[in-house]
Amino acid sequence: MTEREAAGGNERYFEANRALWDAWTEVHERAAFYDVDGFRAGRSTLNSIELEELGDVAGKALLHLQCHFGLDTLSLARLGARVTGVDFSERAIALARSLAAETALEAEFVLSNIYDLPAVLDREFDIVFTSYGVLPWLPDLTGWARLVHRYLKPGGVFCLVEIHPIAGALDEEGELRHPYFHSAEPLRWETQGSYADRGAAVAKTSDEWVHSVGDVVNALLGAGLGIESLREHPYVPYPCYPWLEQAEPGRWMLRGRPYTIPLTFSVRARKAAG
Repeated sequence: MTEREAAGGNERYFEANRALWDAWTEVHERAAFYDVDGFRAGRSTLNSIELEELGDVAGKALLHLQCHFGLDTLSLARLGARVTGVDFSERAIALARSLAAETALEAEFVLSNIYDLPAVLDREFDIVFTSYGVLPWLPDLTGWARLVHRYLKPGGVFCLVEIHPIAGALDEEGELRHPYFHSAEPLRWETQGSYADRGAAVAKTSDEWVHSVGDVVNALLGAGLGIESLREHPYVPYPCYPWLEQAEPGRWMLRGRPYTIPLTFSVRARKAAG
């Protein structure tokens, strides 16, 4: 069974989510949250967590899954990586390609649902990378992990930095209300605005799947990857929830209760050398 077949039956959810991300791309291009003008002027969008996990990327072939409109991908290109970004939003990929041309950064951007990626991309990479708000859009982590393994060269490294599922279990007031554990059917949300601009004129549905940290680790192990590290962090680098407050520069934590729960986690895994 292919990864696409394993994720089958979810096309209606993929289509709804694709429409949402197409609309969000138009908002995000202008949002202060993303500061695209700052990026054009040379600002890197990478945070300390992913920089530490990735290490030196200069000269490495790097595949960035679910890259949105490519700011992190292009920031990695500025560090010397040979980058390929993948996303399922046509508007996001078009903007990523435009920004690459505008900034004269060498990058390839591929339009694809990641479960369909083997049909359009057939090579291996030194690094596979994905970060922040990526896993909830995936119904099947087993197929996802197999794809990560498939795209790594022997000895290659996978780096994931993600919002902790505990954060996703909190409601708008910061109280525990939503599930932590996975179910086959996604949670459906009536989305108003965007995490980057809550007042944006976007009103669409989103369908998201919950995955525990254990689900992530076991999927990667099951695909044949060796876990080198799993770290949990008590902050997120962005003000992406209403219940956050800035505890330190670049570190947003649970309002009134900093350093109490994990809000991001990072995983570094490696494919066997031979």
